Amino acid sequence: MDRRKFLTRAGIGGAAAAAGTVLAAPVIAQERPEIRWRMTSAFPKSVDTIYAGAESLSRRLAEATDGKFQIQIFAGGEIVPALQAQDAVTDGTVECCHTVGYYSWGKDPTFALGAAVPFALSVRAHNAWLHYGGGNELYNEFLANYNIHGIPGGNTGVQMGGWFRKEINTLEDMKGLKFRVGGFAGRMLERVGVVPQQLAGGDVYTALERGALDATEYVGPYDDQKLGFAKIAPYYYYPGFWEGGPTVHFFFGKEKYESLPDSYKSLLNTTCRAVDAEMLQKYDHLNPIALKELVAQGAQLRPFSQEIMEGCFKAANEIYAELDGSNPAFKKIWDSIKVARNDWYLYNQTAEYTFDTYMMIQQRGGNL
Repeated sequence: MDRRKFLTRAGIGGAAAAAGTVLAAPVIAQERPEIRWRMTSAFPKSVDTIYAGAESLSRRLAEATDGKFQIQIFAGGEIVPALQAQDAVTDGTVECCHTVGYYSWGKDPTFALGAAVPFALSVRAHNAWLHYGGGNELYNEFLANYNIHGIPGGNTGVQMGGWFRKEINTLEDMKGLKFRVGGFAGRMLERVGVVPQQLAGGDVYTALERGALDATEYVGPYDDQKLGFAKIAPYYYYPGFWEGGPTVHFFFGKEKYESLPDSYKSLLNTTCRAVDAEMLQKYDHLNPIALKELVAQGAQLRPFSQEIMEGCFKAANEIYAELDGSNPAFKKIWDSIKVARNDWYLYNQTAEYTFDTYMMIQQRGGNL
């Protein structure tokens, strides 16, 4: 082959390829539309680990799209009250929100099933059910009635039982207790005599300080330490058996979500998945440190007694039975959770439980 002709042709081909790259860029840009959404959070900025989930989603989407897909984040109360975040998406005030489904329990108890209900699933079991057991698909069938498409966007792990002004040992001690706890948990505890109060996180400390509350639950050691509850109510109970693995969801306006290009939908789902894992990892790192500091500062750790646990377990099951008979949407999802729950706790008695128990014994013995 004539070497000069080959090099000439190669040069023409390379130039054409380069030109093709230049010409293709505007087409790619046109396929990536500019999206500007607003998201209201159900959380104050002071609860930084949960609130940061929304910020992380916004940052990652902007970085991945060269600023084409942007979501502006507003803390609870800046656009709508924190507990009305879901309403703001349903009525179109904002395109999306970051909230916990059980905040909307009053509209329909089914909202709570996507987040957490008493004596249900641990965090790993709940994540498995949502992502691979058909749970989030079932949840979205329900959410469609409210013009919402939901994607999991964080988890705290099993929460603590809360801060109490006095020791709570029996069911009798629970009677008349003004306790900041909402949703399904509030209804369950009401059956054993508690007076539940549903307040947004930013209002809890003041209510506790003024005596409007006798006790409060919130999240876990890291967030609780920042909010200063130990100064007023020193008895710190565990576990929060009403929140074994509470999922925080991103709720998107259904029509807004469905109108996104497929590439943006894929990116949004992947990014939500990253935020979902990120939040739990942060809590798993921060909570052990915070708990040691709280105890050093005077917090009195207490487990709920078997009497209290069993009384509440019975009360929860009574409510489940009632809802099964009156709420078809609730029953459909709850039936799915019960299958996942039974399988998980059967499996978890083998390797996971045995390994963790052995290592806990070694920790107690000072061998780690």
